Amino acid sequence: MVLAISIILVMISCGLFLLLVRGAKRQAVRLVDASFGWGLGIGALTDFLDTLGIGSFVTSTAIFQVSHYLDDERRLPGTLNTMHAIPTAVEALFFVTAVRVDPLTLVALVAAATVGALLGSEVMTKLDQRRIQVIMAVALVLTALLMAAKLLGWTTLLGATNQATGLRGWALVIGTVGNFILGLLMAAGVGLYAPCMVMMYFLGLTPIAAFPIMMLSCALLMPVSAVNFIRHDRVAYRGLFGIILGGIIGVIIAATVVRSLSLNALSWLIVLVSLWTAGSLAKAAVRRKHQL
Repeated sequence: MVLAISIILVMISCGLFLLLVRGAKRQAVRLVDASFGWGLGIGALTDFLDTLGIGSFVTSTAIFQVSHYLDDERRLPGTLNTMHAIPTAVEALFFVTAVRVDPLTLVALVAAATVGALLGSEVMTKLDQRRIQVIMAVALVLTALLMAAKLLGWTTLLGATNQATGLRGWALVIGTVGNFILGLLMAAGVGLYAPCMVMMYFLGLTPIAAFPIMMLSCALLMPVSAVNFIRHDRVAYRGLFGIILGGIIGVIIAATVVRSLSLNALSWLIVLVSLWTAGSLAKAAVRRKHQL
């Protein structure tokens, strides 16, 4: 199964790259443009943190908000999904081959997230800018609260032993439905990692087993949703190929060099960044409402 997954990830990544090249040519954007170096740095940083399990969407959104990187925030969800899809596939290759997870649990949760992203991307491309801002602000607050709960140890309140490598019965049903919902939110530009990790903890899965589940989920659902975003021209190609290359470099460094780095302080920082970004998006949505 591992070999089959690896082949699928490589094929999907190559296909997505070709679609992005065609999309860039359609918008008359060069693959190596003036923002390539800036994009290289963004990709390296955000996907480095992503490989550590912190997530890339919150950090990327924060950087975009501060630097005004995007000229149209309606392209934010599509840009996030396309820029991190290929680096996330590299992450998935590392963890799927290194961490043992029950095959039924892995397939059920990954498939649910992929279907959710496919349906979600159809909806998100039809929403206006203010609605996307509101949806992302609310979801980011929820993500921050879930991440804070994990850091405070509240995930042990339901009696989860966090020793299992697979889910069965109602736990498998809850996990599958939950990952489907997280796939929907992923299409809105909201990262899956933190809520997925917390959900896995609540259901009693061992922490390390959450990594291949969430990374393979994102590695498959991102390209699926990216196809719709590319088709509807909801992707910003400025520095995009630099972000992809930088992301791959960041993943390789994090996966091969960083083994014992404490993530507690970094995780709390991401909680604060999540709340700050949610506030910025909410304010932007209010301003846009007054302009209408």
